[in-house]
Amino acid sequence: MTKEAKPLTDLAIANAAVMKPIGVIAQQAGIPEEAVEPYGRYKAKIDVAKLPVAKSNGKVVLVTATSPTPAGEGKSTVTVGLADALAKLGKKSMIALREPSLGPVMGVKGGAAGGGYAQVLPMEEINLHFNGDIHAITTANNALSAMIDNHLHQGNTLQIDPRRITWKRVLDMNDRALRHVTIGLGGPGQGIPREDGFDITVASEIMAVFCLATSLDDLKERLSQMVIGYTYDKEAVTVRDLGVEGALTLLLKEAFKPNLVQTIEGTPALIHGGPFANIAHGCNSLMATNTARQLADIVVTEAGFGSDLGAEKFMDIKARKGGFSPDAVVIVTTIRALKMHGGVAKAELRTENVQAVAAGIVNLEKHVETVRAFGVQPVIALNQFVADTKAELDYVLTWCEKNNVRAALTDVWGNGGEGGRALAEQVLELLDEPNHFAPLYDVEQSVIDKITTIVQTVYGGNGIVLTDKAKKDLLQIEQNGWDILPICMAKTQYSFSDDPKKLGRPKDFTITIREILPKLGAGFLVCLTGDIMTMPGLPKQPAALQMDVDEKGNAVGLM
Repeated sequence: MTKEAKPLTDLAIANAAVMKPIGVIAQQAGIPEEAVEPYGRYKAKIDVAKLPVAKSNGKVVLVTATSPTPAGEGKSTVTVGLADALAKLGKKSMIALREPSLGPVMGVKGGAAGGGYAQVLPMEEINLHFNGDIHAITTANNALSAMIDNHLHQGNTLQIDPRRITWKRVLDMNDRALRHVTIGLGGPGQGIPREDGFDITVASEIMAVFCLATSLDDLKERLSQMVIGYTYDKEAVTVRDLGVEGALTLLLKEAFKPNLVQTIEGTPALIHGGPFANIAHGCNSLMATNTARQLADIVVTEAGFGSDLGAEKFMDIKARKGGFSPDAVVIVTTIRALKMHGGVAKAELRTENVQAVAAGIVNLEKHVETVRAFGVQPVIALNQFVADTKAELDYVLTWCEKNNVRAALTDVWGNGGEGGRALAEQVLELLDEPNHFAPLYDVEQSVIDKITTIVQTVYGGNGIVLTDKAKKDLLQIEQNGWDILPICMAKTQYSFSDDPKKLGRPKDFTITIREILPKLGAGFLVCLTGDIMTMPGLPKQPAALQMDVDEKGNAVGLM
C-alpha cells in the first residue's frame, strides 16, 4: 500500500513506532560505548576518534531522482526503505542523510525524515532543531559577520571595503524580507552603515565547509580560507586575516560529530549536515558518510533533487574530495512525476494516461544518461502509488527493459523494508559488477570548459552565456588562481534548463551564468543561474499553518 491508500500520516506512523534505546542501535552498528554521546534516549553524537579502525570500507549506494515535481517522488523514503530492505537480506547496512532545514519544514515540505513505514526516528526531533547542528552553523556564520562589522567599527586596519563585503548573515528559515537589508544605522556608536543581506543557513559556506571537512584540523583550515570580502585595492580578505578561525571551530566542534538515530525497523542512520542542492552541493557530511563506510558493509545515502544537481555534485565534488566512488546509483521516479513531465496538470494525475507517461519518460531517460556518463550503472526505483495503473507501470518497466536499465517496483512507504526487497536485490546484483566511476571533468580544465561540460553532458544544453558580472567574476577568479576548483552549479531543480517551466527534456537551450562566487573554504566555485535565490521565501500557504502542539507536548501537523 502507498501513502494515498492509508489514512495514517507520517507523524502518526512515527509516533506509533517502538524505538530501541540508542545504545542498542550503537551496539548493533559496532560502535563502542565510549564513542557514544547520548542526546536523550534515542539520539546520540558519535566521537569518531574513538571508533575502531576498519579493515575495509563499505560500498556506497547513492539515491537520486528524476527532476522533482510538486507531486513528490519520495527519494528520502526510498533511501530509508532500501537500507531496511538490505538489512532484511542479511546485509550490514547503514544510512547517511542530510539534516532537515527548518525553512523547508515550515514552508513547503512539512518534514524531511522519510515517510510512512520508511522513516528515521525520532521524526519530530529530527525535523525540529535536532541536536542543534544547524543552529551552531548559524551562530558561527553570524559570529563571523559580527567580527567583520566590529573590525570596520574599530578602525578597519585591513582596509576592508564595506561596499565589497561578500559575507552575509544567515537564518534557518525562509524569510524573503531579509534578502537585502541596511545595517549600522543610528549614529557612530551603532557601527558603520552598509548594505547587507541574509541567506538561509543551509546556503552558508560554513555549511559546505562543515560537510566537506574530514577532521577538526581540516575544518579549521577550510574556515580560515573563506573569503569575506575585498579591500579598497580589490585584494581578497579571508577569515585567516581576521584571525577568527579558531573561534569559529570552537563553536562548531560538538556539532561536527555525526548524529546517530534509527529507522522504524531499527537500521542505524547517521544524519549530519544539510546543504541545499540547488544553491550548494546538496550532500550530507563527509564525516558521516566516511563513518558509515567504516561501520557498515553497505552505506545508502542520497543527494538533493535530481541527478543534474545533487548527484552531479556528489560525484564531481564530494566523491572527488572523499576519495571514494558510488558503487551503485538508484534513480527514484514515479508515474505521477513522469505524467507531469509529459504535460499533465497535478489535478489530473489520478487519471490513467499512458501517453503522458510515454511523453514524460524522456526526463528519466536523461537522468539515466547522466548517471552512465560517470561510468556507473543505475537502478530505477519506480515508487508506486495506488492511483498508478498496471498499464502505466508496465510501460515504464518495459521501457527500462528495452533500454537495458535495471528497475524495480517499490512500496517502502506502505510496507517498509519488505516493500524495497526487489530493489535491494537489484542493487546487490549491481554491486557485484565492475565499477568504472570517474568525475566528468578534470579540475585543471578552464572554468568555462568545466561549466560547459556540466551543461552539455548533464543538462543536455547547447552551451553557456556569461553576463558582464560573471565575466568580471571570472577574470578576478583567474587572476587569483582560483580557477582550478570544481564547479557547484546553482540552478532550478525543476528543469534541466535554467527555466523552471521547461519540464521533461528541453532541447536547444543555453544556461546563463549571472555570477561566479569563489568559495575557497568549501573548495568550489558557485555559478548562479537564472533567478535562483540563496534565501527562499515562504509559499502562500506555508506548512506551518497546519502545525501545532497538543496539551501533552506532542507535535501536530508535522507531515
